[in-house]
Amino acid sequence: MTRVLRWMDKTTIPENAAILDIGTGNGAFLVELAKHGYKNLTGIDYSPASVALARNVLQAEDLTDVTVKEMDFLNCQGELKDFDVCIDKGTFDAISLNPENAKEGKKLYVQAIKDALKDRGFFAITSCNWTKEQLLARFSEGFEFVQELPTPSFQFGGKTGSSVAALIFKRIL
Repeated sequence: MTRVLRWMDKTTIPENAAILDIGTGNGAFLVELAKHGYKNLTGIDYSPASVALARNVLQAEDLTDVTVKEMDFLNCQGELKDFDVCIDKGTFDAISLNPENAKEGKKLYVQAIKDALKDRGFFAITSCNWTKEQLLARFSEGFEFVQELPTPSFQFGGKTGSSVAALIFKRIL
């Protein structure tokens, strides 16, 4: 969360930007976004229990103007659109590692991101399952690579690596 928030502050994402938190879980990232002054926030999750928890967390923080929806991101057919920023902190990992039709899931995910974002909108993805190179290849069509966010690195056997990839893309036509 901190890496993405730092990037958003540096990039001067406007406070009224439409922001989508994909796989919002308990809504903690929505709370942090609101604390940073962002006002047009939406979180989605396919789990009814997660949505209920997120709503409770937001209500406890007195953030009643944040939208949280129970929704399957892969099957939202046009319900999500015109977002300035889409944030994923593990949903693509979960979808792409699903043993049932992972290849189709990855294709559907890429299309869902394209559909959800405005032209020139930003997509921030954090993955612990895919490398920078793999993510660049997956999001090569319809997206422009903007930057890699710094993540902790390690060294083993003379090689340097990272257990997390955090990348920013921009939606292009």
